[in-house]
Amino acid sequence: MSVVTFWSNEKNETAQTLSLAAVATQMAIEHNYKILVISTKPNDNTMEACFWDLTRENNLIKDINGNPNKIGLDSGIDGLAKTLASNRTTPSIVTNYTKIVFRERLEILPASYAKSEKEQEELKSDFINIIKIANKYYDIIFVDLTKGLQENFQREILESSDVIVSNLTQRPRTLFDYAQLREKEDFLKKKNVILLIGRYDRFSKYNSRNIAKLYKQRREPCVVPYNTLFFEACGEGKIVDLFLRLRTLQSPDDKNVLFAKDVNNTVETIIYKIQEAQMKI
Repeated sequence: MSVVTFWSNEKNETAQTLSLAAVATQMAIEHNYKILVISTKPNDNTMEACFWDLTRENNLIKDINGNPNKIGLDSGIDGLAKTLASNRTTPSIVTNYTKIVFRERLEILPASYAKSEKEQEELKSDFINIIKIANKYYDIIFVDLTKGLQENFQREILESSDVIVSNLTQRPRTLFDYAQLREKEDFLKKKNVILLIGRYDRFSKYNSRNIAKLYKQRREPCVVPYNTLFFEACGEGKIVDLFLRLRTLQSPDDKNVLFAKDVNNTVETIIYKIQEAQMKI
């Protein structure tokens, strides 16, 4: 039972959500874990869109009840939060509010549909309770931690995580700012923190080898490369189809094979860190 939180301090886009989607999908295909992915950014369906054609889903819901948002209020984080408030929650009930990608392997807990600031504020404390309860039922919980949460809530989630995946880009300013941040933040110095470069370009001057030198560490950061097929699949709800298809490719020089290899290396690094954390308990 482990919590793996994807987090970024960068203001610009890091492809954090898509990187998490890639890692969770690959892990579910290749390993026998019961995985839950939690989205913490209100009114954001980026994670869901990686797995399902949401346009078709919304049209179907609208045909049934005339309101494409109505079902969201009774499912996902919103529905689970209501159950939490009623004190009728057991760890196994969490799965009733998820969307299933692979049964007994990978489930997604959709983001909140909360509209008002008050509703969003009330949900922040629910995230922590949901994570604690779900951690008793699932083998691995991936948390897509939004910067929109207050610092104290972010801090509590990060400190309770078994593994922190710190998402960066190859922007020079970002890399240098993160080096300074690591000097200030003790939690970033811990061994359970993994650096992950999203939208990675192996031909950049700031490649994984040079980034490792910049941070004076022996291990190169993990990467999820920019890949056209991957980013198209995420927008079409076909990420699972893509990863299953990538398994059949053989050429070691194929850029899509290299993409899958890098994602799998990230998966194996996370699993190693989870096992390392469990040995300390």
